Amino acid sequence: MASTDKGAAVAEIKENFQNSNAAVVTAYTGLTVAQLKQLRRSLGENAQYRVAKNTLTKIAANEAGVTGLDEFFKGSTAVAFVTGDPVEAAKGLRDFAKENPALVIKGGVLDGKTLSAEEITKLADLEPREVLLAKLAGGMKASMAKAAATFQAPLTKFVRTADALRSKVEQGGAGEPAPAE
Repeated sequence: MASTDKGAAVAEIKENFQNSNAAVVTAYTGLTVAQLKQLRRSLGENAQYRVAKNTLTKIAANEAGVTGLDEFFKGSTAVAFVTGDPVEAAKGLRDFAKENPALVIKGGVLDGKTLSAEEITKLADLEPREVLLAKLAGGMKASMAKAAATFQAPLTKFVRTADALRSKVEQGGAGEPAPAE
């Protein structure tokens, strides 16, 4: 590879690191071209899976400010650059690896934090972001409903008392000042 080609490859990989919120480093030895295509499709538009030279990828990661990945750049290496939901990409990689043991997740980085292969598997076990947000919203709604029920009875009593007082005042009853002596 000519040095201009290497420079262009480093620039492209660096840009991938900079535009991604996560990157997962894998070993792919033993996978066929058809299986790699299938893997890319299973990741969808959420991630870009790129086979890369270790040295060029190390240089690009360091230039992009991504640290802690050097130990993963040994042997055959490919990187999934995740631009969408990292949980979804981690699930795609984990599920593909279950069906195709030749794919080995080495580790990765998420929002600047280095992750081991085990941590990526734990990430894959999380529910999707939308489900977690729905559960949070449901919990907040239930909590608000409970709080409203707790305060509803005293508030209702206060409103009825205030209304009764208003009614008496309008009828000329209570609330009039006592005559001066």
